Amino acid sequence: MGYHLVRVIATIVVLVLFPIVRYLLNKLIRGYSGFTSMSKTMTAFMKKTTNFLLVITLIILLITIWGVRPQNIFLAISSIFAIIGVAFFAQWSVLSNVTTGFVLFFTQQLKIGTKIEILDKDFPTIAEVEDIKSFYVYLRGEDGQRYIYPNNLFLQKGFSIIEKKKKPKTDQEQDLPTS
Repeated sequence: MGYHLVRVIATIVVLVLFPIVRYLLNKLIRGYSGFTSMSKTMTAFMKKTTNFLLVITLIILLITIWGVRPQNIFLAISSIFAIIGVAFFAQWSVLSNVTTGFVLFFTQQLKIGTKIEILDKDFPTIAEVEDIKSFYVYLRGEDGQRYIYPNNLFLQKGFSIIEKKKKPKTDQEQDLPTS
């Protein structure tokens, strides 16, 4: 009886801590995105991905608490990943774009309004970043042409920041005339 009581208590603790950790991580992402002026779309993508990873962690914790042997867990997980891996092989570019979306979000190299040059010897492009999504970056060229550039090409081709978006001055920073 005592062994099951420990499992029940551990399960309750994990289930109580889960929404708290989820709330704190979402608040951290909101604060970080507000601090760095990231788009709402990218912030929502980060929240969804973080919540998904938290649910996976919760499931693994609950399975471990209830005594499923680690060998069985890893066997099942590796079988599932093998099936998913075959399915995703055709969608590799999707995974690559999502991963690069994370890199672009957390490294803060690109911001909306930043003027960049894409370092491609065949098609050099100078454009301003209009929006950053989970799969694509939307650019507006100097000629007014709109470019939709896959995220993974930013890491493959490279880019150079020509001009960063200037932050608007606050009332305290502006030089107000004195009377």
